[in-house]
Amino acid sequence: MERISYSLGSLLSIDEVLACAKKLEQIKPDVMWIPETWGMENFSMMATASRENNFSKIGSSIINIYSRSPNLIAMGASTVDAISNGRLILGLGTSSVPIVEDFHGQEFQFPVQRMREYVEIIRLALQNQKINYSGKIFSLKDFTLLTKPLRKEIPIYLAAINKKMVELTWEIGDGIIFYLRPKEEMKKTISVMQETRKIDTTLQIITCIDNDYEKASKRAKQTLSFYIAVGEIYREFLHSSGYSKETEIIFNEYKKTGLKNLHEFVTEKMLDDLCIAGTPDMGLKKLNAFREIGIDLPIIQFNPIGDTRESFELLTKTFSGETNE
Repeated sequence: MERISYSLGSLLSIDEVLACAKKLEQIKPDVMWIPETWGMENFSMMATASRENNFSKIGSSIINIYSRSPNLIAMGASTVDAISNGRLILGLGTSSVPIVEDFHGQEFQFPVQRMREYVEIIRLALQNQKINYSGKIFSLKDFTLLTKPLRKEIPIYLAAINKKMVELTWEIGDGIIFYLRPKEEMKKTISVMQETRKIDTTLQIITCIDNDYEKASKRAKQTLSFYIAVGEIYREFLHSSGYSKETEIIFNEYKKTGLKNLHEFVTEKMLDDLCIAGTPDMGLKKLNAFREIGIDLPIIQFNPIGDTRESFELLTKTFSGETNE
């Protein structure tokens, strides 16, 4: 059976996340991913949601490596892994300059080297070793986790956009989390990199399903235009990957009028290349197009339309064949 996973959007309430997690207990997808932006804290939400879904792996998508020390992430990972009975996938990323510098007051420096050291330190901590570490960024002395981790090895997946982070991920990661990449570029990258070393390839896909195509399309375009407007790293990558004109138009319009009606400037080609939007029948076909380029594990990013629970029912029925219960 083909693997599938779901990401429970960062705009959901706590009760909505838990209700969706309970629904996923029935469906049993490979992974249930919990995002973190600047709302709910990730480790506490993963631990709580894991009690509503006793089957799926529990993934963080993603924890940024500037807002917590590497040993604090190891502590959180060990805790959630124990609570979930060994089901954690630790998803790490660098986030973005506005979040790191404006929201957390840290300097966005040396992201690739920082990621390398985080992964090294976290793995040492999970092995319950005494850490005396001297890196280019971190110098740590005599740290050992007070509680013994349930597992000495927790899978670490890295969110990667630019070439150096992609290469680091294939060097040290157990899996990669792609986001907002054109299909042809992704197909080429996966084909080349998997020849160096096989890892799990995942892609988080902005997904909007509704029986009314226009509603689904508008909702997906709103989310996509938001990321292009405020996410410099995504905008620059798409600009250099075949969408220079589109990204310039969207960003210029954002600077003039803000987010209102920004979705109107997302083209159908861009929407189809980067997202899944449409009716249930269309959704399955679009998902298969992403599988065909080499994605091992699609991550369906839930973007509700109308009532959250009804929207999630339709989403899961579309991709997992689940009926109302």
